[in-house]
Amino acid sequence: MIFFDLFRHDPEFIALNSGEVLFHKGDVGDSMYVLIEGKAEISIDGVFFEKIESGSFVGEMAIIDGSPRYATVTAESKCKFVVVNKNRFHFLVEETPGFAIEVMKVMSSRLKRADQRVIDSLKSLVANG
Repeated sequence: MIFFDLFRHDPEFIALNSGEVLFHKGDVGDSMYVLIEGKAEISIDGVFFEKIESGSFVGEMAIIDGSPRYATVTAESKCKFVVVNKNRFHFLVEETPGFAIEVMKVMSSRLKRADQRVIDSLKSLVANG
């Protein structure tokens, strides 16, 4: 990720052990998180969606639109996540345009993968139906 250097040396982070949950679907979403060490999994209603590694971020949707968390994020290994609260997020968007573009790219990619899953499921239903 282009903006990983903005967070790599951040002294404040959340440390999780393997199996611990960063947040659950439905939780209040007042921050996003940048994974600076380890691997984690994003799942929606118990269904695997995506694996993330150092340099990735999660929680961007809730911080943008104020909605509850849409997914659950679970550490697959020891992880360190830097917290990006709303104020810091807005500052980064205003002062570092590359940050905003990177967030939009990741959101777009995740949306396309979700769309493809829906299409694949519909094709499977039609083929087997």
